[in-house]
Amino acid sequence: MGQKIDIHTRKSAPESSMGGDLRGAGRLAVETVTGLAGLVETVHARLTGLPGTRSPPLGRTRGITALIYGAARGVTHMVGGTVDTALTLLEPLLAKRSTKPGYEALLAALNGVIGDWLEERSNPLAINMRLRSDGTALRLEKAALASALPTASGRVVVLVHGLCMGDLQWTRHGADFGAALARDLGVTPIHLHYNSGRHISTNGREFAVLMEALVRAWPVPLESIDLVTHSMGGLVARSALHQAVQSGQEWPRRVGKLVFLGTPHHGAPLERTGQRLNLLLSLSPYTEPFMRLGQVRSAGITDLRFGNLLDSDWKGQDRFACNADARTPVPLPAGIEAYAIGAVAGATDELEQAQQVGDGLVPLDSALGRHPDPRFALPIPASHQWVALGTDHLALQTSPEVYRHVKAWLCERRPVARSATTRV
Repeated sequence: MGQKIDIHTRKSAPESSMGGDLRGAGRLAVETVTGLAGLVETVHARLTGLPGTRSPPLGRTRGITALIYGAARGVTHMVGGTVDTALTLLEPLLAKRSTKPGYEALLAALNGVIGDWLEERSNPLAINMRLRSDGTALRLEKAALASALPTASGRVVVLVHGLCMGDLQWTRHGADFGAALARDLGVTPIHLHYNSGRHISTNGREFAVLMEALVRAWPVPLESIDLVTHSMGGLVARSALHQAVQSGQEWPRRVGKLVFLGTPHHGAPLERTGQRLNLLLSLSPYTEPFMRLGQVRSAGITDLRFGNLLDSDWKGQDRFACNADARTPVPLPAGIEAYAIGAVAGATDELEQAQQVGDGLVPLDSALGRHPDPRFALPIPASHQWVALGTDHLALQTSPEVYRHVKAWLCERRPVARSATTRV
């Protein structure tokens, strides 16, 4: 028998329009993807098949809708790739059938896979980073925040999503960590919404700027900020804190606690195999059609090979080459209490098997910050760790047991005023 696991019980851009996003999809198709009309038809078939109805076989629509899609494919072929014309025909169909959560889940998946590519080409499908509340972007001005958040408290919890996901996907299967924390602890939940296909260091730098603006514009006296992060979101938060401290920003001094849920601190097999991305893309029928893009790897995905946090970890390198781990060690910020939850996607508590399985995406040691090289190991106390058995990577955002631990950790308060320095 193996050893048992020790288980411790940029200025916000305006929201993009559906029409603009679809035209952006057209530009994507012209430049990279042939037969986009077929892909969009598959998405539409899934949308019209929900809820409680069966989608047409092979992802095809029926009747007049099928004729329109057929015409769209024909137009695309005849004019040599003018998919903008084809998508003009499809706009009313998708606009009528799509729900905001479903449509945003689709965009989040696409951005996770090729978001860097979309941004480089100024494609309207690229997600612009913003802080949001209930799915609406916040203007980081005092009067605007007071109007948008009339019950704002002095305690803020910022939730940061992971790869191929968005802020609305914290609300799934009847769970909503942000709303529950507001109810149970009286905090004000804010969500970061970002393009997870960009480099982690790029997202971290922009996140830091947004947080500095949020602190300056908060409409009531600010007592503390806690960060609750899932998956890649933990790396983005660590990068943001490190870069903010280095540039002398104020907001890290307000941060009291940093909670990691399944964060790949030292990398994930996801990037090394490319196959497990399908788990994220099959999260819902809205995103499943993009599984065909699973072999495409964005800058965000390749950063997950080792858990890159800084520009220097990837600049000047071929990110697709089989390079060794050349990261610069980034310690946790001084004075911030860190907590980590890892998971084992199975019923075993055998250490060797659990390490191999992890949560299905992130190995257990990586999630808990453990590393054989002390320069990279994160000194998260055992009392600040917990392992969720029989829980996969995505379930970390919805598990009642995970929420109970997060709530208990955030319940304990202490003053957070201090100098913004980094633990060494």
